[in-house]
Amino acid sequence: MDLTEGRATGIPKILKEMANNGSPPPVFETDDDRTAFVIRLPAHAGTRPAPEVTPEVTPEVTPEVRRVVAALKGELSRQELQEALALKDAEHFRKTYLLPALASGVLEMTLPDAPRSSKQRYRLTAAGRRLKGRL
Repeated sequence: MDLTEGRATGIPKILKEMANNGSPPPVFETDDDRTAFVIRLPAHAGTRPAPEVTPEVTPEVTPEVRRVVAALKGELSRQELQEALALKDAEHFRKTYLLPALASGVLEMTLPDAPRSSKQRYRLTAAGRRLKGRL
């Protein structure tokens, strides 16, 4: 793939390109110690633009992702979003709420080229705003 490179910006680029070409979101898997991970990238064969996101089309919008969408107002840091959801365990929040929301395309990073930046914030995408309007 011509979408990765050496500064840890490959995953955000892949997520964006997959969303742009209508591919299903990737599936992230990791071992218990978080020493390795696998990303399953289901490719979309066509070159059509991404379809409109609706709950009927994207069953991967879990109740947890819906909670993230409902709680997000403007741009929030990871910690602010976690606090808005009244969740204490950062790892549980990341695995169950944050990563699925990013993978489903309803949430995006404000600094996708710097995912670990202390200035990183999260905001709703157009699909996330549409979903929030239906909640």
